Amino acid sequence: MAIYHLHMKVIGRSSGASAVAAAAYRSASRLRDDRIERNHDFTAKRGVVHSEVLLPGGAPDALSDRERLWNTVEACELRRDAQLARELEFALPKEMTEAQAIALAREFVQSEFVDRGMIADLNVHWDRTADGLPKPHAHVMLTMRSVGEDGFGPKVREWNRTDLLERWRERWAGFANARLADLDIDAQIDHRSLEAQGIALEPQDKIGAPAQRILGEGGEADRAEMHRAIARENGTRIIADPSLALDAITRQQATFTRRDMAAFAHRHSDGPGQFDAVLGAMRRAPDLVALGQDGRGDERFTTRDMLKVEQRLHRAAMAMAERERHAIDARNREAALARAEARGLILSAEQAEALAHVTDGRDLGIVIGHAGTGKSAMLGVAREAWETAGYRVRGAALSGIAAENLEGGSGIGSRTIASLEQGWAQGRDALTPRDILVIDEAGMVGTRQLERVLSQASDAGAKVVLVGDPQQLQSIEAGAAFRSLHDRHGGARIGEVRRQREDWQREATRDLATGRTAAALAAYETHGHVHAASTREDAREALIHGWDCDRQADPEASRIILTHTNDEVRALNLAARVRMRAVGDLGAEVRLTVERGERDFATADRVMFLQNDRGLGVKNGTLGTITELDRQAITVRTDEGRAVRFDLKDYDRIDHGYAATIHKAQGMTVDRAHVLATPGLDAHGSYVALTRHRDGVELHYGRDDFASPERLARTLGRERAKDMALDHAGTDPAEGFAVRRGIDFGHHAPEPPDVRPQPDDLAEAREAALRPARARALIRHAEAIHDVFETLARGDKACPEQVRTLNRARDAFEALRPGLWRDAEAAYLKDPTLARDAAKRQLGRAVRALQLETELRTDPRARANRFVERWQQLDRRSGEQYRAGDYTGYHASRKAMSDMARSLQRDPQLESLLANRKRDLGISSDMGRRLGEALAFSHGLELGRSRGLDL
Repeated sequence: MAIYHLHMKVIGRSSGASAVAAAAYRSASRLRDDRIERNHDFTAKRGVVHSEVLLPGGAPDALSDRERLWNTVEACELRRDAQLARELEFALPKEMTEAQAIALAREFVQSEFVDRGMIADLNVHWDRTADGLPKPHAHVMLTMRSVGEDGFGPKVREWNRTDLLERWRERWAGFANARLADLDIDAQIDHRSLEAQGIALEPQDKIGAPAQRILGEGGEADRAEMHRAIARENGTRIIADPSLALDAITRQQATFTRRDMAAFAHRHSDGPGQFDAVLGAMRRAPDLVALGQDGRGDERFTTRDMLKVEQRLHRAAMAMAERERHAIDARNREAALARAEARGLILSAEQAEALAHVTDGRDLGIVIGHAGTGKSAMLGVAREAWETAGYRVRGAALSGIAAENLEGGSGIGSRTIASLEQGWAQGRDALTPRDILVIDEAGMVGTRQLERVLSQASDAGAKVVLVGDPQQLQSIEAGAAFRSLHDRHGGARIGEVRRQREDWQREATRDLATGRTAAALAAYETHGHVHAASTREDAREALIHGWDCDRQADPEASRIILTHTNDEVRALNLAARVRMRAVGDLGAEVRLTVERGERDFATADRVMFLQNDRGLGVKNGTLGTITELDRQAITVRTDEGRAVRFDLKDYDRIDHGYAATIHKAQGMTVDRAHVLATPGLDAHGSYVALTRHRDGVELHYGRDDFASPERLARTLGRERAKDMALDHAGTDPAEGFAVRRGIDFGHHAPEPPDVRPQPDDLAEAREAALRPARARALIRHAEAIHDVFETLARGDKACPEQVRTLNRARDAFEALRPGLWRDAEAAYLKDPTLARDAAKRQLGRAVRALQLETELRTDPRARANRFVERWQQLDRRSGEQYRAGDYTGYHASRKAMSDMARSLQRDPQLESLLANRKRDLGISSDMGRRLGEALAFSHGLELGRSRGLDL
């Protein structure tokens, strides 16, 4: 998956560095260093796929020569400790091709640095790990002086601002996510966990066996030491800001236990002492929320942010469930049913009930359907009814292949949710009241993402239909939003299985869907479809033998091999090719280097595409057969019958396609499936793996993994359903997870708790009536502010008409809620992009920021907490800058602290509250003076000098 990494440092002589040497190394070139009269030759370095110097307008063309550029920089700097260049390093999404990643890096560097006046030396490296996986990243060396026609001028201190680094980190995430969405790639990166310090926790590589062995022998492995250094640094960051750890944990799970916190602290600390400090900081974090004990007696926790996300999700869903704006005339529905019957499609009673449910007037529809029950066929009929009534029907899913399956099965034009959200962010494809949005495989969508989609739809007045099965594969991100929404709002259920042709197999599918895994396995074993072997290796061989016999007996049938891990997929693919080669079914071998490393391909080879590409018309998970290939290009006939030809330099995201992981198979239908069971499976993976087939499935396992059939059934029946924080709020602790999971589809959980006092009915009605007016006032005010911001950004002053427009917008806002426009402007000054989004009627982020500012204004204790956090952050940062020799940054941080100390003169209430927190602020408790003066005295700030103190 795509990862977020962006790091900036200064190349300076104080550490013995040379700008010429650094440029030679990063570009894998040979450069002459005039200052020390020496050649730096790194032409043997591999992995540099792109290298260029980008010049801003007005810079001499001669400086595009790398050797001349950096020698000129060296000649400009006379001090022994001179800072020569600023270097930025950032990870590129490995889901992109080289050409796409280079174009993305170039666009980012041009926009954020070259357009500001810096010369940028950009080098893209495409290194590979020991197992052949790519590690693409970019190195950018940036000049620090202004440059014009006559060469370099003075250094630009403005480029040293600490807030610029925070901006660049956020902008890189924005650039990368926009391009990933444009390419319809199922990946996103996230910089938000670094909100407090401007830096995220660094990813840690696994310590391999060689490094472990060296450590065991008393030596020191470089990789192991790097792992420890990263863990140590991450531990320091968590101690300073434990919300980094809590945010990381809740990326993938809504609730967690003390054991989860301890495991995270162990991974992100170095040694027992730091482990205790990290774990202690996490347990004392102000954002930590205790939920009580679960059904197993474990105490569970979540974060305030996670609770707020879940509450927003349920409020949006409640608003949509209570609206009835998308009713379908019965005649349109009957006409769509008649057309389906004319095509030979007869809906079952359950499908017909689901059709009636999704085409009723409510703005929220929910359909739970077991695997193979014909959900897509029902949605195809619904689409015709909606379109006849004049609605626009759109589809979305988490992955590209799921979106393709939805479109193929129902005729609903579909795309990934990430692509949909990116379009909204750019002001494209906005939802309207005439839109029906169908989200397939909704059980795999995380809480945060589903909340954003429902909030967008609710604001736009659109209808959303969620379709999925909570028993299938769980969401990768935190939460069980789909299940939770069905608990609270109900919906339709389709339980009649149609995919399997044998009655007993359809019954086994129902058993798997309802958690009766042992019964399903018993049925398959009775019919001779479960095969035990002495070892997993023997089981793998038996599976391939059965697959090969099946292939030769019925070559026209579709089939897939499924297992849990990528390593097993690789082994099974190789074994399948050996069989194919042995019977002469493969053409001449051609060894190619693809994204996952070197692979042998031949005509008649089965391949799988691993990345969405609109130009080729393929998705992540599309299968096909090679019809032609050479060392430069491949032609594949997909299973849908299309011929796809591509050059490997443009698209290399392919691998052998005989076997696939179970996650790749959700939504897939084949005639026969062959499954290798391994200990990592659970009830959700087993359900998907054993229900992909029409005719039959063969399950293989080794007794070294599962000593008995009973052990196999226990492992494959393990419940690992994700939960929601609100599952635990206000519920009986003795109630087990199975009940709260939603197996009983008629169960309705209580409404989510709200931390706000509940108003009476009249006040609630008045509040509801005012919300649209406040939204309009917020948009009008944001438009005025954004207009002023753009004028100021051009270096001009706001004109009188702009000022009058802003004042009118303020007055309208003030009439609806006093003081609210001040809170909005405080938020916009911190992040001007909030005003831009709100002006475009994208209100989510702006409303959340406004609520935070209101809380800070009305709650003195919240202001005090924010003051202490910000003060400690600046104090740490200034110390680090001083030790690193970054005196410009040091003075900027101290100036910010001075401004904070001075602000206490205007806020005596805050100063009073902070008087009891002198220790947190680094002030001796015996200082008998006002807090602002004490801060100045303790830290040598200019407020003290302004009062005439002798510091």
